[in-house]
Amino acid sequence: MNSSIPKYIAATAFFAGTLFFVKYLLPLFLPFLLGAALAMAAEPLVAFLSQRLKLRRAFAAGIGISAAFGLLSSLVLLICAFLLRELRNLAGVLPELEQTVNQGLNTADQYLTALTHRIPGELGDVLTRNVDSLFSGSSAVLGRIGDFLLKTASGVLSHVPNGALGFAAGVLSSFMISAKLPKIRRRLTQWLPPAKMEPILSALKRLKTALGGWLKAQLKLSAVTFCLSWVGLFLLGIPRAPLWALGIGLVDAFPILGTGTVLVPWSMLAFLQGDNLLAFGLLALYAVAALSRSILEPKLLGKQLGLDPLITLMALYVGFRLWSIPGMILAPILAVAVAQLVPHQA
Repeated sequence: MNSSIPKYIAATAFFAGTLFFVKYLLPLFLPFLLGAALAMAAEPLVAFLSQRLKLRRAFAAGIGISAAFGLLSSLVLLICAFLLRELRNLAGVLPELEQTVNQGLNTADQYLTALTHRIPGELGDVLTRNVDSLFSGSSAVLGRIGDFLLKTASGVLSHVPNGALGFAAGVLSSFMISAKLPKIRRRLTQWLPPAKMEPILSALKRLKTALGGWLKAQLKLSAVTFCLSWVGLFLLGIPRAPLWALGIGLVDAFPILGTGTVLVPWSMLAFLQGDNLLAFGLLALYAVAALSRSILEPKLLGKQLGLDPLITLMALYVGFRLWSIPGMILAPILAVAVAQLVPHQA
């Protein structure tokens, strides 16, 4: 029991240091790290042009970085085009969705109000007033969503100047790093001899294996959830099943939330509207998706990526407090890194 205490202390200290780096230092150096990543991605082409075709290193770096940046830009444009197409489809569904949501909320209001009227005395009156207050603004649900989206868009636009500056710095640094990459490698070799680099490289290798396995497992689990949701919603006759399945898969990727966050309230709403077939179908889909994930997750993640429940809870809480919902994804990844690095250092 006592021997495990230093590991917990070391894990907590390493985790806190990593969070400090990510929160305060990473934003300052992120453009240059991205530039270095782009330079490393273009290095095979740059090396071929400079060594085989005997081009000057700076000229070869310009060609290689331009090709890598063009390929990356094309991929981003394809993803944006797909998202815009799906958002256009979603815009056509919004009026129908608003009507469905309002009908469901009105049905829930009537159902709960009828229940509170059966409760005698002051308790029934208090519950009735609370129900009326809860559903008083139900007709403005999509209006509130629109206000939220406008505020989010304005917040994003306010960061555009800083983002453009960081983007320009990252692109320029990628050209400079690629042109001087052999010199940078020689200087790193002089500063950090192989004997000192070996533990670092070994730790980075373990970290790469752990994070790669974790990310691949999560992508496979999300893909399984997407496919099951698509098939299930298609069989239930839900229009635009792929779009709904994509949303369910994205929600399922977040820790704690899962498919039940979408499917269970949806099934309750269908039950209140009298569509028992749809309600039981959604519950069955939720059961299949949850059971499939519970069976596949241990096999995909493996015992080597397992985290202590206390560390997992700490990671989720700290990540949520620091970065809200995205932090609930980032913090467990950092916890996986701690689990792989600390035992070898303790």
